[in-house]
Amino acid sequence: MATGTVSTFEDSLERLDVGWTRTSPEAVESTLAELIRGPAVGVALAESLSLPESVRRDPTPADLREAKTGVTMASLAIADYGSLVLESTPEGAEQVSLFPDLHVAVLYESDIVDGMEEAFSWLGPRLREGGTDGKSAILATGPSATADMGSLVRGAHGPKAVHVVIVADDEDENEAERVDE
Repeated sequence: MATGTVSTFEDSLERLDVGWTRTSPEAVESTLAELIRGPAVGVALAESLSLPESVRRDPTPADLREAKTGVTMASLAIADYGSLVLESTPEGAEQVSLFPDLHVAVLYESDIVDGMEEAFSWLGPRLREGGTDGKSAILATGPSATADMGSLVRGAHGPKAVHVVIVADDEDENEAERVDE
């Protein structure tokens, strides 16, 4: 992963008022524990990453209504735009990313691409391979916002705040950095 691509992504997140944290794979659980506001709901992360025990897995509709934080895995990020690609999952990652006021997305740094051309080259085949299973993806760029009724309102159609946890691919990398917006 090109360091410039990750830096561009972080800069894009900052322009969108999205907080981010860089961490190692072994520190993901403790990083998430510091970021979440309870009650929290989440779906399974990558095989080697763990959710804190306080995060409710397999949330019910009532859990989603009560949740302050939703934790999901992002499949891809687009550096130029600060966008996340959130694929649908049988566990309901879409709802977990959209209902709570805070969405915390976890992403490997190697899953950050420069622009839309690279994202569509990666995403197109994945969605086509889904066949009729109803596979879909959300491209999320920052917190939900609308100005339909005049002034800008955050959280009208999704989370009011987003925080991205960027997981280092190099497990020896111990440098952690955090930016809150």
